[in-house]
Amino acid sequence: MKDSFDRTIDYVRIAVTDRCNLRCFYCMPAEGIPYEPKAHLLSYEEITRLLQVLGNLGFQKVRFTGGEPFLRKDFMKLLENTAGLEDYKSIHITSNGTLLQRHIPKLKELGITQINLSIDSLDRERFHKITRRDDYEKVIQTFHMLMENGFKVKLNAVIMHGINTQDIISLAELAKDHQVDVRFIEEMPFNGGYKENTEMYSAKSILRDLREAYPNLNELQGKHGDTATLYQVPDYKGNIGVIAAFSRTFCNTCNRLRISSKGEIKTCLYDGGVFNIRDYMRSGVSDEELGLKFQELIKLKPKDGFAAEKTHKKTSNVMDSMSVIGG
Repeated sequence: MKDSFDRTIDYVRIAVTDRCNLRCFYCMPAEGIPYEPKAHLLSYEEITRLLQVLGNLGFQKVRFTGGEPFLRKDFMKLLENTAGLEDYKSIHITSNGTLLQRHIPKLKELGITQINLSIDSLDRERFHKITRRDDYEKVIQTFHMLMENGFKVKLNAVIMHGINTQDIISLAELAKDHQVDVRFIEEMPFNGGYKENTEMYSAKSILRDLREAYPNLNELQGKHGDTATLYQVPDYKGNIGVIAAFSRTFCNTCNRLRISSKGEIKTCLYDGGVFNIRDYMRSGVSDEELGLKFQELIKLKPKDGFAAEKTHKKTSNVMDSMSVIGG
């Protein structure tokens, strides 16, 4: 599939739930958000059907997100169904790591070994301040278990001015002895309308800190669809990445489509949702009609996040929580 800017779109991110057991302040308010009733969520059968239709359109990669995907009952069953589809050789999961440990053997059995793990600090007190939960030990144990079991892990850390900038180098040092991509993300405005931090720590500032600590930092060649610019410190086993999520410098190679837990299609992280595929499916349409609708929506994909945000602001002054968007 090609969009109107000749970008190949072959990657779908699907949020299986809007629920999360952490309360990261950059994602949602302390009291949480109003959760969707189960009947409003895409069923596993509906998700599998969507994946089959998208696979027929050339989609090859799927990432399951949330909220926290392992909070949804029988999530492993959905992963089994997906692993059985011929089109998806690349199945990924984004998780906060608090509920993942007991599923590691089954994930390996299914061949699902690519995990994005969210951790914003290696300091227990700062972790607690950011997440409003005391789960640091559980998450860091999950990281080490994944590494020991041969998983391909990407660590995602949202960097916030005055909150965890002091964690940049300690997190980056995990790449010294582990084959992991440690990726630092600019803070985004998706927080359900709640904002505790008002000054953004830019991708340029993150890179400046990294270059001061590692003068011999080498930039690696990227590939189509990469959101992170990757760097390597000589003799380090892993890589270090910077994701300019707010600056949006990677839009020209965007290859993805997002589907929220209630079936809202987002052709860009910064749009407000362009179509509800759940309601369309439940109206009784055929797979062929679903495929044609996806082709139509992909052609509407905006040039970049700035164009998408302009459209969003016309309809809403509040950015959705990332727990609802699905990352």
